[in-house]
Amino acid sequence: MSDTTHGITTGAMARRLGVSPTTLRSWDQRYGIGPAAREDGRHRRWSPADVAMLEEMCRLTTSGVPPAEAARVARTRAAGQHPAPPVADTVGPTRAPGSGNGLPLGDVHKEFRGLARAAVRLDSPTMDTLLRDLVAEHGLVTSWEEVMAPTLHAVGRKWESSDDRYVEVEHLLSWHISTALRQLVSSARPRVADAAPVLLACVPSEQHTLSLEALAAGLTERGLPTRMFGAAVPAEALDAAVHRLGPAAVVLWSQSRSTASHALARHVAEIAFGIKGARTHPLVLLAGPGWAGRAAAPGMLRPGGLREALDILARRCAAFPDPAADRNPAD
Repeated sequence: MSDTTHGITTGAMARRLGVSPTTLRSWDQRYGIGPAAREDGRHRRWSPADVAMLEEMCRLTTSGVPPAEAARVARTRAAGQHPAPPVADTVGPTRAPGSGNGLPLGDVHKEFRGLARAAVRLDSPTMDTLLRDLVAEHGLVTSWEEVMAPTLHAVGRKWESSDDRYVEVEHLLSWHISTALRQLVSSARPRVADAAPVLLACVPSEQHTLSLEALAAGLTERGLPTRMFGAAVPAEALDAAVHRLGPAAVVLWSQSRSTASHALARHVAEIAFGIKGARTHPLVLLAGPGWAGRAAAPGMLRPGGLREALDILARRCAAFPDPAADRNPAD
């Protein structure tokens, strides 16, 4: 017989929802979120109606609704009634020492808690939906500073303190955040006419790109042209790209001091391009914690965060026309 005839087992239901069988049994015992019928009076078999109720329960808890309140709403909706809005639907930050999944969240927005819960459940569809709605409602900068980056840091801290557990959570969460950021870049077109692009690159040996991707998305949101070169760009390739593009600015990302190369940064800041008699140099932004501890040299700036970097680059692009527009095609 098919699953639709007899329902599905608790193990299959848990795999479908991305929760543990123990969680499903706990919801049944504590909140009455269980199957309407049991095979032989003992074994749980979940019907389509039970599945819909559980999916609603998961959706609500992922959004930051406490389990008891989520269960009340899910049961009421399953019965065809219209319950009062759940507690976490109110606007504003939620204070909680944890989200029920062991992540050190502290004072967080409901979106933060929802994204963390979905990540721990390895719930890709919910993460995609939360990230898309988050950026649409709050914009890129707020989404990155208050939800995406803090959730990544929380997962990373949990990984470091739990003997390499949650590695799969961090990898999946990073992938979905990266996907959301790249979709924002690919869906927009520059709105600032005749502006030279901003070149973004990780220094050689640097593999961490997410913060740089967030900057690229923020620039796109402001209508500014970018060229993203990604992880571990060789010095020779960076030199060639700057000469060819004539960028308004070059952002060099370094996550740790072991990858930061001040010699490379100075070299990039000294590259000259443009027509004869009006040669110019790119502004170099030293982005990331790897550059900390040393003062920026002339022609370089070290922004304190995403918002400051975007403001600096917006002013730079506004005052820096694209030198390619004045080039002779024969050059």
